[in-house]
Amino acid sequence: MKEIEKLREQIDEIDGSIVELLKKRMDCVHRVGEIKAVEGSALFVPERESAQREKLVRLNGGVLPEEALLSIYRQIISCGYLLEGGLRIGYLGPEGTWSHQAALARFGESVHLQPFPSFSHVFEAAERGEVDYAVVPIENSTDGFVTQTMDLLMTSSRLRICAQIHLNIRNCLLSNVAREDIRVIYSHPQVLGQCRHWLQQNFPQAEQISTASTAAAAKLALQDKNQHSAALGSQLVGELLGLNVAEANIQDIASNTTRFAVIGTQHTHPTGKDRSTICFGVPHSPGSLADVLTLFKEHGINIYCIDSRPARHTSWEYLFSIDVEGHEEAEPLKKCLEEARKKAPMLKLLGSYPE
Repeated sequence: MKEIEKLREQIDEIDGSIVELLKKRMDCVHRVGEIKAVEGSALFVPERESAQREKLVRLNGGVLPEEALLSIYRQIISCGYLLEGGLRIGYLGPEGTWSHQAALARFGESVHLQPFPSFSHVFEAAERGEVDYAVVPIENSTDGFVTQTMDLLMTSSRLRICAQIHLNIRNCLLSNVAREDIRVIYSHPQVLGQCRHWLQQNFPQAEQISTASTAAAAKLALQDKNQHSAALGSQLVGELLGLNVAEANIQDIASNTTRFAVIGTQHTHPTGKDRSTICFGVPHSPGSLADVLTLFKEHGINIYCIDSRPARHTSWEYLFSIDVEGHEEAEPLKKCLEEARKKAPMLKLLGSYPE
């Protein structure tokens, strides 16, 4: 027992040192915030945070669990935002959605998180400056690009991607009724797509109804007077609304991950490890798409993914979305984009940001 008491005394001393160091750190952060306020600089600097994360991982040397270490620093940095003046972050609400959880994972609990009822409302709030940034899903590892997000980015005159968040998606069947009584299942279209095969195997006769969010789906299931409904969503949204988890981890692919974009008006600077998202259209002629894609090969630029969808303005015309290696301000992507614009009548860079 004496040895335990000595160790506890050491822990108390270390805790005191940690708190004193945190106070010193926050004093520096507060002064940085004052300088940024005078200069009109952004509080959130993705490239700086990317470098910080790499440094922390390097200093740790694999001793502490990496995820736990970064989680601790996420809250420290979040507190720093508050001392620098505060951040307002918009997301597809209500509370409990995957977008809400992605915003928490990126910005921590010391920012003001503002839910909105639809993607268009999220974008409008960011456009008008009602929030400083917004968090929106951009791509799922099972179901591909989120079309609505891509369309809104394409039509926005000011907003662009400045950071990304990867979040493991663990969908649950949420319901307070017996499994055999379920006749209707609500969820967001992306989540229904992520659980497509599971639904076919387990509820082939159930009606699937799309909703604006997983939280909205849970509310509808909860309000069903006929008691025949369930929802697909996270364990958190079930806990928040009072729905039981009838079955967990029902996504078709165990590694199901959604990539979320942090959108805002700022431009990031190159870090050396960057990704860019591009949308373009090409003429309806043989080889026109290949001509554009070949440019990336010629410049030695890796294309991470490619997607096509119908153009909204013209029937049977298509837009292509690609994610590529590199930053718009750095070679070789800078030169490649100059050449691509000559071959693609419409090309819009949706953002360059740390990988």
